[in-house]
Amino acid sequence: MSNAVSTLNGKVANGEVTVREGGLRGMITFRGDLSNAKLKSVCKSLTGFAVPEMGKAMSNGDKGVAWMSPDELLILVPHSETNDAIAAIEKAMKGQHFLAQNVSDARTHLTVQGSFAREVVAKLAPADLHPDHFQIGDFRRTRLGQVAAAFWMTDAETFELICFRSVGQYAFDLLAASAKAGPVGHF
Repeated sequence: MSNAVSTLNGKVANGEVTVREGGLRGMITFRGDLSNAKLKSVCKSLTGFAVPEMGKAMSNGDKGVAWMSPDELLILVPHSETNDAIAAIEKAMKGQHFLAQNVSDARTHLTVQGSFAREVVAKLAPADLHPDHFQIGDFRRTRLGQVAAAFWMTDAETFELICFRSVGQYAFDLLAASAKAGPVGHF
């Protein structure tokens, strides 16, 4: 068995805004009835967070949860804990209709951090990122340039993004170019 490697091996583009490949991150697509008490309980036990409202994500370190659709969450855990997390979901949800799938190796995790991180992402995504409309904990599934991506804010200067692994280099390069070009001054 080969060792898992991240998409870009921790690649970093430093500047006033830093773009960083986040390394290996455990990601589980968890589908089911989001109002189910067992689903809510296992989500909280794995991540420390409750099931988020529509369009929200919460994360701290390697753990978190994002609302993906009316019956889908993205569970974030340390990469080394992914299989144990899926086993915990399967045990907790026994007898319930659900799906828990490890998508860790199919995704790339990127971080954009700095004084104009909001503008770096806004230049590339067709989403309203004005501070009045997109705040800490808000989550969007959209596009980044020409590829599908999802992102959320963890603090006033930090965005976390996820995209398919196959376009990880492209997404990183887009974000790095946007950061290097500097702020637009729109916000």
